[in-house]
Amino acid sequence: MILCCGESLIDMVPENGMYRPLPGGSVYNTAVALGRLGAKTGFLWPFSEDAFGTMLRGPLTEAGVDLSLSPDSRLPTTLALVFLNNGNATYSFYDDGTAGRMFAPEALPALPEELNALFIGGISLIQEPCGSAVEELSHRASEAGKVISLDLNIRPGFISDERATRERYNRLLRVADIVKISDEDAEWLFPDADPSHTAARLLDVGPKLILRTHGSEGATAIHASGSFTHPARKVTVADTIGAGDTFNAGLLTSLAETGSLSKDGLDGITEDLLRAALDLAARAAAITVSRPGANPPWRNELG
Repeated sequence: MILCCGESLIDMVPENGMYRPLPGGSVYNTAVALGRLGAKTGFLWPFSEDAFGTMLRGPLTEAGVDLSLSPDSRLPTTLALVFLNNGNATYSFYDDGTAGRMFAPEALPALPEELNALFIGGISLIQEPCGSAVEELSHRASEAGKVISLDLNIRPGFISDERATRERYNRLLRVADIVKISDEDAEWLFPDADPSHTAARLLDVGPKLILRTHGSEGATAIHASGSFTHPARKVTVADTIGAGDTFNAGLLTSLAETGSLSKDGLDGITEDLLRAALDLAARAAAITVSRPGANPPWRNELG
């Protein structure tokens, strides 16, 4: 099972001069996409007992995602106001005192026995106490020999304590096995380095596989055995909401299906298996960007 631990929230997406509430959140979107692609998936994050919490449960349940680890909370749901500029999304988050923000390390459940990999990332790594909860879970999973997949997905405008955030990212990079980093992530994390060199440097920190994404230009896989770039699919873009999250899901689904989603599997992964994983990731992401909002494809939509 791939367990996703991180934010679920409501995206307030502009539509005809108004805002439409839609389920979202970086880690949440990845969990939904994993379920729709057929991967055995679990989700760990508190759900508010408000109407938005009910809305968030729906797509996960429909996709077959196991929610048994996710506690109920009387606190409100996090909201994100989405701003679109030529289809590219930026966000303003409202999460003080929300169900997810207040998720603390002492509320963590035991790791499920069937766990193969833990997926983390997004804004859930930045704030407290939820950031400490995700970090603690990551260390527990790493010590148990499970694969840790980290999508940096850094939101600089959301960071209030830059030093503490950098220190957390540095600690997580040492236990992560798979890391997805965008050019924007690289520029923030290593401001004095050329982004094109950053990903390769991360291999020396600990990860076994680095994925450097370039938006419409595709993605580069960097592994100890070599590196190569896989092109993105050419589609008419509605917006980019959920594109990277779906990419994560496609990659992890393919790795799981080929038996590569383990520490030994990642060590010995071949270029053919990596290319197959990137191809599924790119095909799935292309469908997501072709339609409004974070609406990842079902497996039968990939052909």
